[in-house]
Amino acid sequence: MVTLFTAPPVCAETLYISTEDYPPYNLRGADGKPTGVYLDQLKIIFERTGINYETTILPWARALALAETKPMHCVVAAARTHQREKLFKWVSPIHTDRNVLVALKDAQLTVDNLEDAKQYTVGTQRNDYTETLLETLKFSRIDLSADFDKTLAKLVAGRIDMMPMSESALNNLPKGQFSEVIVLAHQSLGMACNKSVPDDLIKKMQDVLDDIIADGTQRSIYEKHGLIVRP
Repeated sequence: MVTLFTAPPVCAETLYISTEDYPPYNLRGADGKPTGVYLDQLKIIFERTGINYETTILPWARALALAETKPMHCVVAAARTHQREKLFKWVSPIHTDRNVLVALKDAQLTVDNLEDAKQYTVGTQRNDYTETLLETLKFSRIDLSADFDKTLAKLVAGRIDMMPMSESALNNLPKGQFSEVIVLAHQSLGMACNKSVPDDLIKKMQDVLDDIIADGTQRSIYEKHGLIVRP
């Protein structure tokens, strides 16, 4: 008996995927398109489901706004917070993140707990989940930028004292220049899609993501890109 494997039928509609330039998770390839940890997973998902898609790199606030307001638009990877849960349809987890506050290595900061950290100026990206998190934790000295690179430039220039980032992002920065100050949060991230995206497409994508998590493919992608993988 011969078993024939056929490609899944191609979805007639196109899914538009926006993300930010945030190494090692996303970075701009030679063709200007995003590549990296998240896109490696999405390529598998779209190949197996036959969904047409286009990807672009945008400032985070704009990418998030498009996913919330424009039909057939998604953003990756967004923190799946309580505030965002009902705003989108979700395919997750694309990543589970340990977020830390980071300072320059030679900064003279006295931080033993999050209360201590509140005396310093903390920078982050506008509409990033860490903005809401810092506000919820009652940080009062919050400085906002358009994207990760601008926030990092402010940190290097001494215009802010600390900034939140994933520990894998910290691990990807130049060695000896930055240091982890304290853990800010643990967070699950996923692809957040406009509520117009049909439920059957969301289910197909979630099923493939579940498969690549179960068979170890997602973990292998993390390791290929040098991410810190925690149980």
